[in-house]
Amino acid sequence: MTALLTDLKRLGSMKAPDGFAERVLVEVGMADSYAVFETVLGEVYVAWNRFGVSAAARCASASEFETMFKREVGRPLTPAPAAAELAAKIEDELSGKRTMRFDLRGLTEFEQAVLRKTYEIPRGEVRPYGWVAKEIRRPAAVRAVGTALANNPIPYFIPCHRVVRTDGHIGNYGGGGPEAKKAILTMEGVRVNRLQELARGGVRYQGVKTTKIYCYPTCHAAQRALEKNVVWLHDEKSARAAGFRPCKVCRPAA
Repeated sequence: MTALLTDLKRLGSMKAPDGFAERVLVEVGMADSYAVFETVLGEVYVAWNRFGVSAAARCASASEFETMFKREVGRPLTPAPAAAELAAKIEDELSGKRTMRFDLRGLTEFEQAVLRKTYEIPRGEVRPYGWVAKEIRRPAAVRAVGTALANNPIPYFIPCHRVVRTDGHIGNYGGGGPEAKKAILTMEGVRVNRLQELARGGVRYQGVKTTKIYCYPTCHAAQRALEKNVVWLHDEKSARAAGFRPCKVCRPAA
């Protein structure tokens, strides 16, 4: 017993290796690691822990990212090497493959629902804020959806840039403003100028005469239609009056 007490006292006087406490916090999910990754979007700072990616931002410096993370997430943050496995997942995610896990702790149930639904929007397509609200069964919460997406801690990977205004216009973007939003959508294959022309004309949907189905203009199912079979529609009421039924893929109807 005396020897055990002596060993415990000796252990208590020993100094832990540098960074040991931080590594323990990271391992149990009470802190996050971060690194900067080269991507098709340029340098992106990414934070992660054992639950998944917790934040991402294009920042001018590591200190700027650390300040943002402390303000938005509030957990300790530790620099780490840019893990090759995560780098591969980032590349997959930005090319349309969904391999990434996310840590959404700290967000409300509503905010998490908004981000998870937004994550479902395919690369090269957009949906209006109202679509997200309807899909999560909160159709009156369109403004709250916009607020949740404006505060998205993981832009680019949870693609809030794929959510546009209800009238079809691009709208703002928390990951760098409207121009950054247009640039990312263009990179993903969205014909942004065409989308804006349709929005200015009050067009919300694309109908296909041969199938009698109407979709959002960027829906991949609709893009296979021949131009001669396309009908441009202003709202759900006129679409139904013309005998069109909603697409089961992009789900434009309430």
